[in-house]
Amino acid sequence: MNTKQQKLEAFSKLLDIMDDLREKCPWDRKQTLQTLRHLTLEEVYELSDALLEEDLPEIKKELGDVLLHLVFYAKIGSEKGSFDIADVINALNEKLIFRHPHIYGDVEVQDEEEVKQNWEKLKLKEGNKSVLSGVTKGTPSIVKAYRIQDKVKGIGFEFASAEDAWKKVDEELTEFHAETDPDKKEQELGDVFFSLINYARISGINPDSALERTNIKFISRFQKMEQLASDKNLKLEDLSLAEMDKLWEEAKVMIR
Repeated sequence: MNTKQQKLEAFSKLLDIMDDLREKCPWDRKQTLQTLRHLTLEEVYELSDALLEEDLPEIKKELGDVLLHLVFYAKIGSEKGSFDIADVINALNEKLIFRHPHIYGDVEVQDEEEVKQNWEKLKLKEGNKSVLSGVTKGTPSIVKAYRIQDKVKGIGFEFASAEDAWKKVDEELTEFHAETDPDKKEQELGDVFFSLINYARISGINPDSALERTNIKFISRFQKMEQLASDKNLKLEDLSLAEMDKLWEEAKVMIR
């Protein structure tokens, strides 16, 4: 692994390259905070894919792409006279020190949960008007629900156990099945999803990761089913559901 000096030199070189690109490259020169935004989201999702697969070489590559965007935003901020990368890092350092009084102060904590509770309380002291003020509108729904639940847990608003959380799932399912009005049924389904996510979180399962793994598995099995059909000179669209189910079961045996 690299020494701290080598790491600092590498980061310094990245800043120099960013300066060169912003000055000399037509594409880089044209970029704004808004034009980069959707590209950043794409890079983060690519990093997420690599993390799910635990592909370390790919994680290293995608981390570099995300880091480039962070440096790019800071460069634009400096051009506007608002902030530069040092301001970004210094603000982060100050926040980390303030929110870890058990490391940089005299506060004592017993476990991870107490650290998280202190974190949320300190955020309120920083001026946040609500425990949920840090939940962004653009966050994907499953991730948002998980973050909401995790944040309110920080102040003690939490089921006592996973079993209690599952009782809420059963309750919401009953209300969903009993509802006949389409609009209200949609609301009840949202409550079911929210309760399931809460149960998963309390059980130590990340629901977003769980669903994404299922998505990946389904895609692999369906593509195997398409291959099996092709090998037999069949077209899926010409098959009955029962015939497709038979191919699906074959694909499941091959891809577990």
